[in-house]
Amino acid sequence: MAILYRSLVGLLLVMSFSFNGAVYSQNIHRENSQQPNIILFLVDDMGWQDTSLPFWKEATKSNKRYHTPNMERLAKQGMKFTDAYATSICTPTRVSLMSGMNAAHHRVTNWTSPLNNTSSDYPDSLFYPVQWNVSGLSPKADVPNTIHVTPLPQLLKDAGYYTIHCGKAHFASQNTPASDPLAIGFEKNIAGSSTGHPASYLSNKRYGNKPDGTVTLHGVPGLDKYYHSDTFLTEALTLEAKAALDVPIKNKQPFFLYMSQYAIHIPLDADDRFIDRYLDTGIDSTEARYAALIEGMDKSLGDLMDYLDSQEIAENTVIIFMSDNGGLSLAPPRSGKEFMHNSPLKSGKGSVYEGGIRVPMIVSWPGITQPASVSKRYVLIEDFFPTILEVAKAGKYKTVQQVDGVSFVNSLKNPFYEDDERSLIWHYPNRWIPKEGPGISWFSAIRKGDWKLIYDFKKQNVELYNLASDIGEQNNLVLDNLTKTKELKKLLTKSLKKYKAQMPKNKITNKRVPWPDALNN
Repeated sequence: MAILYRSLVGLLLVMSFSFNGAVYSQNIHRENSQQPNIILFLVDDMGWQDTSLPFWKEATKSNKRYHTPNMERLAKQGMKFTDAYATSICTPTRVSLMSGMNAAHHRVTNWTSPLNNTSSDYPDSLFYPVQWNVSGLSPKADVPNTIHVTPLPQLLKDAGYYTIHCGKAHFASQNTPASDPLAIGFEKNIAGSSTGHPASYLSNKRYGNKPDGTVTLHGVPGLDKYYHSDTFLTEALTLEAKAALDVPIKNKQPFFLYMSQYAIHIPLDADDRFIDRYLDTGIDSTEARYAALIEGMDKSLGDLMDYLDSQEIAENTVIIFMSDNGGLSLAPPRSGKEFMHNSPLKSGKGSVYEGGIRVPMIVSWPGITQPASVSKRYVLIEDFFPTILEVAKAGKYKTVQQVDGVSFVNSLKNPFYEDDERSLIWHYPNRWIPKEGPGISWFSAIRKGDWKLIYDFKKQNVELYNLASDIGEQNNLVLDNLTKTKELKKLLTKSLKKYKAQMPKNKITNKRVPWPDALNN
């Protein structure tokens, strides 16, 4: 009843707004019967504050460093989500996006190695590695070490969309079907493969490939014509995406463009178009390169928006902006104090603390999203699957997998809609890197309402935070609120058991890590 009440109150408030002399309530349900074009613009490793657009109640030092005018432009015409979440590592996010499943459910819980049937887990002194789906997702059954799913682009293609993949794929390992985006429903693949990052962003280094044209393990494929042209990788992908869009536009066919930039993942190559702006501010060259990668990504977004305007299709195109995990906060390759780059959020990529999972998100749906609106509804990456299919008017679709995501289309129509009764789940039963840090490796977490509980497998204890008053997760409230702690431990356990999530086994005791509700604290 509380949710319904807030929704009704919010709707009444929305109906009171007026924009450019037109009452917003007249526009909010002005859905075109025609299927809208959809662009999903996914950034790699972009932190919540790696932008000049604030996603918090106030601008931070990071917001003042970066220059992202096109993210600001997109937010002015659409809706900003302040509480959007991905997983803490890239491939789990991408598999959740394409399947609608929670990472604990699909069991692609770590990044997939390009090499088939090869675990990317770093050896740990205390825990044996769990048996996860090391080769990623698959559109076919019975492919070893994969999760068999009906992929999002295939369903969109079935619904009449021309589907384009551009940039980073990283859905699956080499020699498995989904290593090629064409196998999961994309009709056009630009530069997508099993690799998770480029060997180089530079055309004079052939984007990491060999002089004889051989594509290396982390080389970006298919961009030979840009070699030695001084075309930065981010720009080359944008040019190719625009060229690919000419096909559906000419044929008057709705399109789905999955614009998946490799930026801002390492290596931190210098984008000479923008780096001087940051060097002139006095920051070191490492952070200047990082900032320039961000601005180059933002230019790509702006170029696509300009292209839509030039083709007079912007009014029937939905743009969704998202990052695949929180910002990298390891030093090196970053400079400065480790695990502090996302402050006031705690930690960074690889962590279940907010710095590793809370990400920037913007949605523009002309005629539906209220311009310059803000939603505080918390959403998780698997929610994109049912949302995009609803936006696409895909009708009754069938999937081989059980979809965990929840559509947030109602929030796009009503920015005041919230759902504080839903629980979000993160599960990372893996060792990411040699270095250990806050919330990195061997953790699970749950958020319900403003409350978040974190389970540390190694310490076998939990932490409780109220994100409304403590976004930095500094004040552990376990002892102050035993009732809430008990509630969330039970909810987390229930979800993990429902998903049949794996828990690691201790090498010393040969016992599995207990479920959260079995802990004493």
